[in-house]
Amino acid sequence: MNWIVFDYGDVLSKPSAALPDLAAAMGAPLPEFLEAYWAHRIPYDAGSTPLEYWQTVGDAVGAPVDESLSAELTRIDVEGWGHLEPSSKALLEALSEAGANLALLSNAPIAFGEWVRAQDWARLFRVTLFSGDVRCVKPDAKIFRLLLDELGAEPADCLFFDDRESNVEGARAVGLRAHVWNGADAARAWLG
Repeated sequence: MNWIVFDYGDVLSKPSAALPDLAAAMGAPLPEFLEAYWAHRIPYDAGSTPLEYWQTVGDAVGAPVDESLSAELTRIDVEGWGHLEPSSKALLEALSEAGANLALLSNAPIAFGEWVRAQDWARLFRVTLFSGDVRCVKPDAKIFRLLLDELGAEPADCLFFDDRESNVEGARAVGLRAHVWNGADAARAWLG
C-alpha cells in the first residue's frame, strides 16, 4: 500500500497571521516575542504543556503568564495556524477522491493535534501523527519509524512532503521518498 504523507505548517496551512496578536496579548514587542516563540517551540512541539511553553516564552520577554493567559494564548495560536491553503485543500480532496492513502505528520503541540482531528477536513487522512503526542520531533528518525508503524508500511511505500529541507533529509535517511514542498502544483507534478 502506498502512502502520501504531508507536513502541516506552511505546507497545508497558510503561515500563521496570529503572531502579532500573541505578542500583543503578552504585552511584548513583536521582534522579542518572535525570537522567544521560535526559540522555545521544539519542547512544546515535543509534548510540553501549553502553560510550560507560554511561561518560558513569557520569561524570555518579561511577561508573567498564568493559566488564564496561557489558555488565551493557546487559543490564539491554534486559530492562527488553522487556515488551510486553498490549493493544498483542493489537492487533498482530489487525492482522497482518487482513493489515495493520505497521512499527516506534523511537528505540533498536543493542543493543535486535538484541534486538527476535530476538523471536517481531517477525515481526508487515514492517519494523523503529531510530534506532541509521541514526544519527539522531525527530523528525528524515531518519529518517521513511529509513522511507518502506524501506517503498517515500508519506507519506500511513502512519499513525504515537508517545507523544511532538514525534515526531508530526515525522512530520506529512514528510506522514505521525500520532497521539499514547493506548493500544490509542484506536488501534483511529483505525484504525476
